[in-house]
Amino acid sequence: MKAIVMSAPGEPEVLRETEQPIPEFQTATEIRVRLKAAGVNPVDTKIRQRGVYLQSQGPTVLGLDGAGIVDAVGPGVRHFSIGDAVYFCSGGLGGARGTYAEYTIVEEAHAAHKPERLSFAEAAAAPLVLITAWEALHDRARITAGQQVLIHGGGGGVGHVAIQLAHLAGALVATTVSSETKAEMATRLGADHCIYYPHIDFVESIQAWTQNQGVAIALDTIGEPILSRTFEAVAIGGSVITLLAPTAETQWSLARTRNLQFGFELMLTPHLQALEPARRHQTKILEQCSRWFDSGDLQIHLGQTWPLSQAAEAHRWVEAGHSQGKAVLLME
Repeated sequence: MKAIVMSAPGEPEVLRETEQPIPEFQTATEIRVRLKAAGVNPVDTKIRQRGVYLQSQGPTVLGLDGAGIVDAVGPGVRHFSIGDAVYFCSGGLGGARGTYAEYTIVEEAHAAHKPERLSFAEAAAAPLVLITAWEALHDRARITAGQQVLIHGGGGGVGHVAIQLAHLAGALVATTVSSETKAEMATRLGADHCIYYPHIDFVESIQAWTQNQGVAIALDTIGEPILSRTFEAVAIGGSVITLLAPTAETQWSLARTRNLQFGFELMLTPHLQALEPARRHQTKILEQCSRWFDSGDLQIHLGQTWPLSQAAEAHRWVEAGHSQGKAVLLME
């Protein structure tokens, strides 16, 4: 099979297409997937730059998100049959091989049936951002109907999904965007208040929107210096969830004086720590989101697609940082 192999950490040029053996089962409950598409996420570029999280034998194949057709099943598989269309977030951290390949192996408990209304490219773009946004809003912040919520980066991968999940939860959603095009998309997806942050101070805009009360929940997808300024936009006793690491400049004193609840969201933790109940919870998230995709209540926005052989170009596009929507590699 064709696969994109990372020979060593470095620039995108370290990603090279090679011929690899089709993977074989290691447990009775695995499925083999003939991949149609693979999502490309910022974490993939970071692993390429810095090296794998988990040590593995053999070549490193990146890619956590995937969608394709079940090609073979282990003797203990109960929920999938050959020919089923699936999507999932698994592998790609070192250890288990990822989705930048024509075939991969996945534990059946970590895969969900692909939403019928989504193409394989759209389905491959979805899992990591769906799980991240869901865990941040539901599992960390405990979002409830009627709350006012701020989501940074509403045109990005996590941001555009988080807008929709917050809207489906009955919240009122404000989001920061960098262009009119992204504002139009965010509004279409359910945002109630878009803030064009290059020209408008988002803290002042949020205070006006909330009658100087601040939002109940803020989801930070950007990091410093936006994270510390976000503390000013959150109601006393409210919640801030970040996807990024704080820095030495993070103004914890401001968060403390406002009695803010602070949380981190790293959807990779269950993968890195082998937390099987949490992995199964993430599959449940995908199953629920499948129903919303098929009912038309949830959408995924594709930014750009490339053939598998051009994985390095996809990494350059993601690293440019000006993307709208998700990057995807196509196997055919």
